[in-house]
Amino acid sequence: MSIQELKDRLAEIKKIDSIGAVLHWDQETYMPEGAGDARAEHISYLSTLAHRLHTGQEFLNCLKGLVNMETGEPLQPQTDADTRRMLYLAWKDYRDVSTLPADFVKELALLTAKSQQVWQKARVENDFNAFAPYLEKIIDFKRKEAEYYGYTTTPYDALIDKFEPGMNTEKITILFNRLKEALVQLVKDIREKGTPIDDKPMQRSFDVDKQWEFGLKVAEVMGYDFTCGRQDKSAHPFTTTFHPTDVRITTRLHKNNFKTAIFSTIHETGHALYEQGLRIDDYGSPLGEPISFGIHESQSRIWENIIGRSRDFWYHFYPQLTGMFSRPLVNINLDRFYKMINTVKPSLIRVEADEVTYSLHIMLRFEIEALLIDGKLEVKDLPAAWDQKMEEFLGIRPEDYKDGVLQDVHWSMGAFGYFPSYALGNLYGAMMVNRMQKDIPDLSETIKSGKLPIIREWLRNNVHSIGHRMDAEELIRKLTGESLSAEPFIHYLEKKYRDIYALPNK
Repeated sequence: MSIQELKDRLAEIKKIDSIGAVLHWDQETYMPEGAGDARAEHISYLSTLAHRLHTGQEFLNCLKGLVNMETGEPLQPQTDADTRRMLYLAWKDYRDVSTLPADFVKELALLTAKSQQVWQKARVENDFNAFAPYLEKIIDFKRKEAEYYGYTTTPYDALIDKFEPGMNTEKITILFNRLKEALVQLVKDIREKGTPIDDKPMQRSFDVDKQWEFGLKVAEVMGYDFTCGRQDKSAHPFTTTFHPTDVRITTRLHKNNFKTAIFSTIHETGHALYEQGLRIDDYGSPLGEPISFGIHESQSRIWENIIGRSRDFWYHFYPQLTGMFSRPLVNINLDRFYKMINTVKPSLIRVEADEVTYSLHIMLRFEIEALLIDGKLEVKDLPAAWDQKMEEFLGIRPEDYKDGVLQDVHWSMGAFGYFPSYALGNLYGAMMVNRMQKDIPDLSETIKSGKLPIIREWLRNNVHSIGHRMDAEELIRKLTGESLSAEPFIHYLEKKYRDIYALPNK
């Protein structure tokens, strides 16, 4: 069997996955409400087909001719580094997918496709009980999935590994405990000692068509290639990719909440730049996949927060913004605007959380997921547990389900183990930017002048184009010479927000 034959088979599977991604994208953007059941069948069929091809005897015979099926090592010792890595990842992926029975994959795909429709309706109607039976079934499936994969300490570890290879509950807990300690204290200092910031002007009327136009301009300056992408509207902003030449983003618009649209667009553009920066000739190969969900999130949060909420960024864009929104921004100078877009207020909704409190939302979900998967929390008790942890982490309690336990789409998708990647992305991102500042000494002036493609190219060269040639922790060590740590992100937040809120430095 040849390497090329394996690549051809992998590319065939990837094409089916890409077709499925088109259906998911349409489901979230343009699909009529009544088409949900039929769409679930279509998505389930494609998932089953891809699984059948990936686990079939022909694929196995091809792989067995190239690697040791016990270790993943190539049978030809002189194999070059890229091919060695590709073979290892192909073997690892096969080992994972072949562990899951075809009927299990089909049933789970059908369940989650239907569950997303039920979740959407349940959230609108504030009806947790309507979604609860579906969530119970999904959790049962995810526990079975963890058993199929196998684990050493906790079933939750097996699910985390699918999103963040090499990570586990213990490692994340150590990182998050340090982060939680620092964030809770910083939020307390801001609340008790910080100079208050009035951000009510951000709730003035901002024409939604102009918000849309401005967001597109920003994405273009960032380097997003609109000949290979587009932006649409959805209830929950997301990025989806079918190929490096077809990467799409969505945002949502609120007339009286300017920050939602612009920062959603910047965030999703960060994701999209990663996907557009993957090597086209790697498409279909495991090397052409992003490193991890946490590294993916680092790209979006670097752009949204470290760059997009910086004073330097708005030094360039604020004159254009005031030109489009002269009435709601009347008599508001750059310094005040900068403070208003960086206000720190504990809030109910994760996707609208400020930069300081956002990771607290993630740590809350991490703890709840671990309890659910490990069987230490039942779905019927989930709303109460959610409310209790919201008060513990953020000092507030939701008044209903839609702004509480029903606010995220992830559980209806079966994406247990995904949430930790969001906060890990903050940690990865802070470490990357520290290195970027060394490589681009005039980074501040680069941002002020709007030469954002310079940043995109640094990320493309050092992260995007690497694909999955290494894992996340290896990438961080290669870039920074250090292991993953919460300290750079904590230092960044302390420096920025003690200045904004006129707090003494620690």
